[in-house]
Amino acid sequence: MKLKLLILPLIIGFISACGDDDKKQTAPKLKSSTPPNAQISNGDLLQPDATGNVTAFQGATRLKAERTEALRASLSNRKVKNVILFIGDGTSDSEITAARNYAEGASGYFKGLDVLPFTGAYTTYSVDEKTKAINYVTDSAASATAWASGVKTYNNALGIDLNGNVQKSLLMLAKTAGFATGNVTTTTVYDATPAAMISHISHRSCYGPVDTQRKCPKNSLDNPNGNGLGSITEQLLNTRADVTFGGGAQIFSERVLGGKYQGKTLLDQAKEQKYQIVSDLNQMQAITEANQEKPLLGLFANHHLPVSWAGPMASINGNKQPAQKCNTSNPHRPASIPTLKQMTSKAIDLLKANKQGFFLQVESGSIDRQNHLAIPCGQIGETVVLDQAMQVALEFAKHNPDTLIIVTGDHAHTSQIIPNNASSPGQTLSLITKDNAVMTLNYATAHPLSTQEHTGAQVRIAAYGPRAANISGLLDQTDLFFIMRDALGIK
Repeated sequence: MKLKLLILPLIIGFISACGDDDKKQTAPKLKSSTPPNAQISNGDLLQPDATGNVTAFQGATRLKAERTEALRASLSNRKVKNVILFIGDGTSDSEITAARNYAEGASGYFKGLDVLPFTGAYTTYSVDEKTKAINYVTDSAASATAWASGVKTYNNALGIDLNGNVQKSLLMLAKTAGFATGNVTTTTVYDATPAAMISHISHRSCYGPVDTQRKCPKNSLDNPNGNGLGSITEQLLNTRADVTFGGGAQIFSERVLGGKYQGKTLLDQAKEQKYQIVSDLNQMQAITEANQEKPLLGLFANHHLPVSWAGPMASINGNKQPAQKCNTSNPHRPASIPTLKQMTSKAIDLLKANKQGFFLQVESGSIDRQNHLAIPCGQIGETVVLDQAMQVALEFAKHNPDTLIIVTGDHAHTSQIIPNNASSPGQTLSLITKDNAVMTLNYATAHPLSTQEHTGAQVRIAAYGPRAANISGLLDQTDLFFIMRDALGIK
């Protein structure tokens, strides 16, 4: 078997910076240098499976041969044309391990998540809005703002720093620089992770004009004393990414409360701004072009997209009951709703038409939501969905070696793999994995049957393509912004 790559703990001195538009503090630029006559290559992807009898000596090992020379072939600091960022919301090593065990077996591997040659970890903490002290457990809004705009902020804030100053996102900067842009999610298009790329607002729950008027009055367009940019959805329309896919159609029936489109619905506003609007798989697939003249807005559900897998909620002493298997086809998810894989494939196909290149963020958002609800099968299925979408992007990168692919999570979460006979005070459920073995998941960061909480552990980050070696060792979430910005050559 052809030698494949694994992890290179190559520490690149890459210093994060943060600041507003008036006081620009920038990370040092990495100069590109491609040797004369050098063949453009990103090296090979991994195949880190254990091919032997895992109970025998050396049978569980994943390292099949010396990898030094192969790793060397993967090193490149040339300028990047395309960046594809994958986010598993609420996805740390625990979630990946649980999903791998169930879907691929303990000795198996994911063909997307596990094959990237460069990997590290990043810290995810936020900052307390009032005390300015470190908050060790971030929410999705503050964490998304960190990688989207390169600045630490407080929980619930989007696209602003601790003092409320607007911070431009990478998507906004890429668009200004002439790149095509895309924002894809399995949640609502105004949820925290996609919203960080397209909005600046004091609270993540200010989805539409009604919520904004009540919760974020300074941001509301009808406030004569405010200087706000409107709700998240209004800002989404004005930011104007070339491709936006997700759920949240219901919010577009709300009426605009101020400004040019006052009295009209958000859907009316989108149509007047020349958006192509699609609502199912067939309509999406029929689109042949998306750009600034006619951006594409896909709204495939009223709220979040239904999860792909179904199964029971964990319960107190649930592991004392017989182990179960997941339903890998959710009966409540119609075939008319595109999968994350299909949305990712379509977004890449449309964005690649831009000769300068593109930036695309893709989120599997309900890994987090299923964690909060303590539903193991839903959580595992959405992790598998993330992996499937990544495989599409990796195939594109093989034929377009100027593409940088990065995958990470926004924060750690509650799920843990525990002994099958453990007496946990939390909610548990036992599953029968691909190994025909029993695996027990535990949810115990909140009172049973209440919403489970995030945790503050560092999160895995991995990459493939030019400049992927910057994704190594210990980083912070804010580093990701500068790595992607500098890779694209954006100032």
